[in-house]
Amino acid sequence: MLHQAISHSDADQPHWSDYVVDQQWDRFSDDDHAVWDLLFARQTELLGTRIIRPFLDGLDLLALSKPGIPDLAELNRKLQPRTGWKTVAVEGLVPDEAFFAMLSDRMFPIGDFIRKREQLDYLVEPDCFHDIFGHIPVIADPHMARLMEQVGRLGTAASAVGRGKEIAQLYWHSAEFGLAKEGGETKIMGAGLASSYSEALYSLEDSSVERRRFTVEAALASPYKHDSFQPMFFVSDSLEETSAAICALDPAMFSASA
Repeated sequence: MLHQAISHSDADQPHWSDYVVDQQWDRFSDDDHAVWDLLFARQTELLGTRIIRPFLDGLDLLALSKPGIPDLAELNRKLQPRTGWKTVAVEGLVPDEAFFAMLSDRMFPIGDFIRKREQLDYLVEPDCFHDIFGHIPVIADPHMARLMEQVGRLGTAASAVGRGKEIAQLYWHSAEFGLAKEGGETKIMGAGLASSYSEALYSLEDSSVERRRFTVEAALASPYKHDSFQPMFFVSDSLEETSAAICALDPAMFSASA
């Protein structure tokens, strides 16, 4: 969701619930569902063992292999008992402040549209395939669930003092485009890679890519590209290590007096 920072004054700042819409699952066409099925089949085949185990476990736990775009109400009935998280439909990108507030309340926004067939390989604005397939399986894991909630708390505190960009960068380099070690191999952890056919391979196999060891300090300070492949990816020792490092941050570090 964090493609660009959007600022609002406290006086006109809407509550995150103002961005929520009814998914209206019945309005998705047969072709919409067919696009989901095509994306799901080719992405799961591509990912194979290239992605961390909690993602694969989440696919099974949430029964995401069921044909067609998931109904969010049905998805929430499986997700919420596991980690306390729910999904909500939104029309598109929401402002950073609202996005962080959603995460701090364990709500994940899902774009209420899906890409067209001619956009299978790349889409600038996240659709429901990116949002559900990329993020939700691993949010069923308690480590990612805690990481995402803490990003929300940190982002809310940072945005209040004009430093939201730092948490946007931390989020981008971990939950969206992070890599992680598992079983001695470098694997995909971030949702932006999990849902992207071409960038998933690029992140792991392209010899021109820079891969740095993840630290919170480096991620906070490193810009990212939202409209092209990343030239650099952070690699953490594990999802657990990434979650622990981010959860160790105190939102008070972004207080006006800090």
